[in-house]
Formats: sequence, structure tokens, C-alpha cells
Amino acid sequence: MKTVQRIPVLDLSDEIETLKPQLLKAFEDVLDGGAFIMGPNVKAFEQECASYLGTKHAIALNSGTDALVIGLLAAGVSAGDEVITTPFTFFATAEAISQIGATPVFVDVDIRTYNINLEQLEAAITPRTKAIIPVHLFGLAVDMDNVMKIAREHGLIVVEDTAQAFGAESGGKKAGTFGDVGCYSFFPSKNLGAYGDGGLLVTDNDEIAEKAEMLRAHGSKKKYHNEIVGYNSRLDEIQAAILRIKLPHIDQWNEGRQQAANHYHQLLEGNKNLILPVYEETGNSVFHQYTVRITGGKRDDVQRKLAEAGIQTMIYYPIPVHQLPIYRGMNRSLPNAETLAGEVLSLPIWPHIKPEIQEAVVVQLLRSM
Repeated sequence: MKTVQRIPVLDLSDEIETLKPQLLKAFEDVLDGGAFIMGPNVKAFEQECASYLGTKHAIALNSGTDALVIGLLAAGVSAGDEVITTPFTFFATAEAISQIGATPVFVDVDIRTYNINLEQLEAAITPRTKAIIPVHLFGLAVDMDNVMKIAREHGLIVVEDTAQAFGAESGGKKAGTFGDVGCYSFFPSKNLGAYGDGGLLVTDNDEIAEKAEMLRAHGSKKKYHNEIVGYNSRLDEIQAAILRIKLPHIDQWNEGRQQAANHYHQLLEGNKNLILPVYEETGNSVFHQYTVRITGGKRDDVQRKLAEAGIQTMIYYPIPVHQLPIYRGMNRSLPNAETLAGEVLSLPIWPHIKPEIQEAVVVQLLRSM
């Protein structure tokens, strides 16, 4: 087998090379058009996303983090409220809750799916609970039918963190479109990524949409007529132009990730020192990451050996959010999240990854264990 000198965890070069003529033309058109903020590409991208996702409103924002903050506020969550979420996610999920003065309440995750444990979720509801933020981690959709059942029974708002799962489905419906609000990130490494920051908020609720549009523009419906305290959170016109070019490819790219995950699964299945990711728990995963668990306390040593062999891997996430310094005073033990933090390792994956690259990764992975 041919040795690959260096394998990154993500390689966008094929994507960029294929799309470069369209991208350069889009840059030129934006420059010639002279509209750089809230221009025609932003409006068109919002319409195209709403159509693709099947929602009434799609509101382009500066980042996925802003989508969470604005989504919570627009849906009616405020200071003093409790919001239940998962500790096994990127910090921004909890950070958004804290930013608006609400309190994150962490419940443990399902050890198989890495997503929020629904039994513990319901048990954590108190009179102060206002909302739930389920996270579709690594591209695998949460069991949203049951999340919504719990939310309806208790009168709770649902804000979906879909930063890693653009295009994922559960029961034929797109992740991010079950709850009151869906939040997406277009960070460059995401399945649908910009070449800079970007985010999106979707909703079928007219009042939430109106407030979100105000919040992204300094709290105003009309320029210089500010009604509430808001933010400066507008998607850049050039990024919108880039995302419009990439959006028609998302299903094909997600299928490429699924094929790559299938190949990894075939190569790794049956190894006693590895636990492979769940495939079809609630719907199709779009494999933002292909994340294995390396048991026996060997994960860090394996990662080091892979790095020495020129293979980049990532640990998402080495510290569960409830154990970060800012939240450590909660003094809660969430054993599944803590176990995962010590065992997970994300392998190289992207839509155009070649099977021989994956095979080289697997050979070195097994050699390093």
C-alpha cells in the first residue's frame, strides 16, 4: 500500500478547486455590485435555505453562536430561566445560555449516540425550566419526536443546535426544523461551510422571525429606529455568495461523507479496542465527524502515534462543558460525558476522501493501538 506522507483531518482542496471558477465570478459580481452588507446574495441565500430545509423563515447571521443567542432571546428565554442541554458539545451551546443571563442545566448523554439522554432530560425539568437545547452532535440527528413530546407536555421552548448537522434528517424531516428555532453554523469546517464565519436561524414562527431580524440589526425594524437592545450580526455578502454556490452540492457532499463512514466501518468493524459510532439511531447521520472511542486509557497515546506518522486527528471534546472552569462549581458528575471525553477520537473525513487514504489511516490506527 502506498504510504501517504501527511493526512489532514479535513481537506477542502478538491472542493475549492472544483468550485473556483464560480467562486471567483461570485467575488467579482459582489465587488461590481457594491452591496456588501445585507445585499441580494444574503436575501437569496435565506430564501434558498428556507426552501431546502422546509421552513417559513431563514435568517442569515454572523455565526452559529449568534444564532443560538438570538434564537433563545427571540423565542422568549430570558435572565433567570433554566435551559437544559448537553455537556458533550462545543462551549458555544452553553455560552449562549449564559450570555443572556439564563442558567444552563446539564444532563448526561447517551453513551451510544453521544446525544442528550432523553430520560435524564425529562427528570431535570423544574418550575424554572424554560427551554431545551438538543445538539445534533457530529451530524447525527437527536430523536426529535420524543424531544418535542417532552417539550409539549411541559410547555417548553426548543432551540435546536444544528451546527454540525446541516442536511441531516430524522423521519424524512430536516434536523433543525422540529423545534421553535433551529440554529446552524457555517464555520469553514462544517458540512456546509463558508470561507469565514456565518450562521443561520430558521423558524416557522412569524413573531420569532421578526424579533430575530430586529436583534441581528441593533434591535431595529427600520434603520435608526431602535426598539430593543440588539446585536450587529449580519452575514457578510461575500460569504452569502459563497454559500449559495455550495448549497446545491450539500446532499452530494453529505452522501460522500456517509460513504466514507461506511468504508471506515467496514475496515474497523470487529476490533475489540474500538467502539464505532452509531449509524441509524433516529435518522441519517451526515458524519460531520467520524468519531471512534478508544478504550483502555490508550486514546492520547494513539493520537500521538498517529501524529508522528503524519495523520491528523481531533478530540471533540477533551473536557465536558460542565467541567470547564466557568461551570465547575456546579459539582455534578455526568459519567457518560466524562467517559467519552477520555476516549473519543475523530478520524480524517471529508466528502472527497479517497478510500486509499482511509485505508492508510486505519493501518496506522491499528498499528498504534
